[in-house]
Amino acid sequence: MLYTYLDSPIGELMLAGDEAGLHRIALPREGGHVPLPQWRQAGEAFAEARRQLTAYFAGELTDFDLPLAPQVTPFQGRVLAVLQQVPYGETVSYGELARRIGNPKASRAVGMANGRNPLPIVIPCHRVIGAGGALTGYGGGLAIKRYLLDLEQGQGLLA
Repeated sequence: MLYTYLDSPIGELMLAGDEAGLHRIALPREGGHVPLPQWRQAGEAFAEARRQLTAYFAGELTDFDLPLAPQVTPFQGRVLAVLQQVPYGETVSYGELARRIGNPKASRAVGMANGRNPLPIVIPCHRVIGAGGALTGYGGGLAIKRYLLDLEQGQGLLA
């Protein structure tokens, strides 16, 4: 597995993957910046992912087009596939996401799958909010979630 780092407005991101595509994007607060001993750092790796993420943070990109290879369960894969359909700048509740995967009673399971998203930002788990519109947990912290939502609504300032 290869990995590289990307400086971003929310802090340093670690990107990891192989020839199949990106496996992981680690947010600053996740503690996921420590690569496994068998991984190899390659500064040139994931040039297109770094380019697209940079364009996203500059407000110039709304849809990612990258080879993704998340290593998830089949249920997580269904949740992440539906999550990728949530348009830029919009939000969805956990309950609505559960309905969209065809299991309206699975809000908690959807929340857990969303929380284990290995490719945040690219697979936009930050777009999932509580039923009443409240911001709920996010691996990078609520300030980063708010930043990403504000960025997508043309506001983009980290408080």
